[in-house]
Amino acid sequence: MDRAQKEQLVDDLGQIFESSGVVVVSHYEGLTVAEMQDLRAQMREAGGAVRVAKNKLAKIALEGKPCASIAEYLTGMTVLAYSEDPVAAAKVVQEFSKGNEKLQILGGAMGENALDVAGVKAVAAMPSREELIASIVGCIGAPASNIAGAIGAPASNIASILSTVEDKAAA
Repeated sequence: MDRAQKEQLVDDLGQIFESSGVVVVSHYEGLTVAEMQDLRAQMREAGGAVRVAKNKLAKIALEGKPCASIAEYLTGMTVLAYSEDPVAAAKVVQEFSKGNEKLQILGGAMGENALDVAGVKAVAAMPSREELIASIVGCIGAPASNIAGAIGAPASNIASILSTVEDKAAA
């Protein structure tokens, strides 16, 4: 890798560190290519990505970034998982590490907040952006359906009362 490629990689990593909602650092020693591809596929499906980069270049890219605190985790064979959604990357890595002990979560960052292993697990337990949106829409939609039901119910009650009155009058 020549100097220009390294500079490009540092720029790419810098953009990742700045724009990501969460970055999770893990050791991946012993993972097979198929297992790594599976992790990448799961992360892509969740709206995130996985990146393996040289630790020295990643540390250079971290300088001056909000998540610079993760530099201490960049030792050994590390993989960076990141996503714009502050929960997606943590969820995928946590779930993947449950089924594959070769992937060991070291920590991460959520904006300026450093996360240890417990922090990553806590973030993974939070609902994702889509789940939150769905629950908010459900809360907003519930009163509207209740109002519609309340408006519709008296009309049916009035109709049944009128038919009862009509039946009594006819008799």
